Amino acid sequence: MKQVETNQQIFPVRKGKSPGKYLGNYQLWIMVLPAVVYIAIFCYGPMYGLQLAFREFDFGKGITGGDWAGFKYFEQYFNSPMFWPTLRNTFVIAFFSLVLGFPLPILLALIINSIRNHNRKRVLQTTVYMPYFISTVVMVALLQIMLSPTTGLLSNLLRSLQLISADANLLGDPGAFVPVYVLSGIWQLCGWNSIIFIAALSSVDTQLYDASRIDGANRWQIVRHVEIPAILPTIIILLIMNMGSILSVGFEKTFLMQNSLNKSVSEVISTYVFNVGVKSNQFSFGSAVGLFNTVVNFLFLMLANKLAKKSSNISLM
Repeated sequence: MKQVETNQQIFPVRKGKSPGKYLGNYQLWIMVLPAVVYIAIFCYGPMYGLQLAFREFDFGKGITGGDWAGFKYFEQYFNSPMFWPTLRNTFVIAFFSLVLGFPLPILLALIINSIRNHNRKRVLQTTVYMPYFISTVVMVALLQIMLSPTTGLLSNLLRSLQLISADANLLGDPGAFVPVYVLSGIWQLCGWNSIIFIAALSSVDTQLYDASRIDGANRWQIVRHVEIPAILPTIIILLIMNMGSILSVGFEKTFLMQNSLNKSVSEVISTYVFNVGVKSNQFSFGSAVGLFNTVVNFLFLMLANKLAKKSSNISLM
């Protein structure tokens, strides 16, 4: 007992937080500093320009010099004939991209994880990852070549299988725009999005697999009772984050695939902001539309986070 008392006197327990506790880990702060600077400059810095959505923009006076307009440009967008079409088109594309594009990387990760031959596993992983590194411009160029009404290899194959009509134009048909957009996006991103699920599966204790096989579990039962519960927190977190970008349909791909024939279904909020706000020099109106899009995404994020926390006790915060 005397020895314990002596040790307690030599190493007293300090109550409260001291600055030295944080300065002692200065190496970690230095490592995270570039990320903090990047986020501060490129994420929080541009938020200063949000006031442009509430002002009359004047080239001579700059962002903060224009007269205060309040919610004028928000009302202008809500009352415009393009409000519902752009909102509908954005939601439809984002909805099918999420419904079809979110589960497939999980399925692909389960398939890759079940392969025991390491050489075959590496070859499959490399093959499904490669489309991600194709730029958006090259991706759309490939679609235009493969889906050309006359010389397109894929369009001619679908035509020979009588899946499309003889005079079908997949690049100009409004009914084909969403399937082409979604399926090409799945082909390009599915392999890359499966990486995080493969990483989560790699942390599963191998003793669970051995125990389940001893109990007579088949492959489907192992997936259901071992692998899916292991990656369920990752699935929920990524689903919440994807819900936060439900209306953030990629501008580059949509804009490059857009033409006069399919514009009725390809004019989304991001392309509308560019066509009206930038090309027509209506910067305040474009800022208001973009801010509305961001607010809706934030509401979806908070709603998904709250539902996930209530149902599974897993959330971002």
